Amino acid sequence: MVLVISFSSCNNVEKKESEAKKAKKSEFRFGYKLDDYNVIQDTIKNGESFGVILDRHHVLYPQISDIATSVKEVFDVTKVKAGKPYTILTSKDSIQKAQVFIYKHGNGKATVLDFKDSIITAKLHQKPIKIVEKIATGVINYNLSVTMDSLGLKPNLTWEVADIYAWTLDFYRLQKGDSFKIVYEEKFIDDTIHAGYGKIKSAVFKHNGKKLYAFRFLTDSIKGKAEYYNELGNMLRSQFLKAPIKFQYRISSRYNLNRRIALYGNIARPHKGTDFAANYGTPIIATASGTVIESAMKGGNGNYVKIKHNSTYTTQYLHMSKRKVKVGEYVRQGDVIGWVGMTGNTSGPHVCYRFWKFGQQVDPFREKLPTAQPIDQSVKPRFLQFIAPLKYQLDNKKKPARKPDNITETIAKK
Repeated sequence: MVLVISFSSCNNVEKKESEAKKAKKSEFRFGYKLDDYNVIQDTIKNGESFGVILDRHHVLYPQISDIATSVKEVFDVTKVKAGKPYTILTSKDSIQKAQVFIYKHGNGKATVLDFKDSIITAKLHQKPIKIVEKIATGVINYNLSVTMDSLGLKPNLTWEVADIYAWTLDFYRLQKGDSFKIVYEEKFIDDTIHAGYGKIKSAVFKHNGKKLYAFRFLTDSIKGKAEYYNELGNMLRSQFLKAPIKFQYRISSRYNLNRRIALYGNIARPHKGTDFAANYGTPIIATASGTVIESAMKGGNGNYVKIKHNSTYTTQYLHMSKRKVKVGEYVRQGDVIGWVGMTGNTSGPHVCYRFWKFGQQVDPFREKLPTAQPIDQSVKPRFLQFIAPLKYQLDNKKKPARKPDNITETIAKK
């Protein structure tokens, strides 16, 4: 029997291990090489404070106090919230003392506190955000909110759409079969994590056989404020909103001077307002900017607010569960002034919206109310050129193909 013994050099093994180490790239996060630290990731628990967390990771309270004082201009350590994730980088020695605290706000934002040296620093960190243009199309079966939700779109985009059309479209009157198309921006972190919405670039609603367009356009580059216009260059925003509730409502009773109610023996009792029924606690908004002249609890009105907009128009909002504004306070169009309730004479949660013109109560839906100024004629050619591809995109499935640049004969020969 022949015994064969072979010897293999350990040099090959060492070489492979060395190559493997070289192949493994060091990981950097928030500007730190993670290989140099022990990395601890956790979530703030109920009752935990910044001090408690650092104390648990071997930072003494005098130093914790110094950290809090040094970073207060950038980060208030007393306002850390339960449920928020954080990362701690500790030393790799036996003590494993915390050296860096990273508080994650969400949407790729974080505050980085570095106290490993005598100089304590705090800086804000934002992950790169990618903005993607997207298109949403839908057909109304019940209401806008339900339809948008069925498309997987988040409520804040729905509210933004409602804001754009608040002056021109009565969402209560949307009918089954009405449709819409919206071109909007969505923000992403690491290509897949939703980080909110950007601008709504354009939109169209098909309602009652008509197309209601909205195009975002910057008329004044110095002020940097954009407005929404229709295809003719008329601004969608007007002096008064269509309703004191954004869109989740129904009109339960209209302005009617001959209304008869069984509860009062079918006696004619004029109803000089429009009732918007909505869920208890729904925000009530000012339909136009103005000064609060009354904010009180009174008889059948219950909790109410009255706003004087100018020498011509005044509005009133009744039956609130709670008022948010006081007499003398200036409110802007769309500001929340209270919440839907059942105070005063009412059989269900709603807001009774009343409207005065020159001191006389009128039906706002029958009045020709003032509108905002159309786009300036000097800007209109630029506007029409700007919206042409956007309108094509709304009316068709694709954007128009970009016209090729003119190539001169000289360039072509090259």
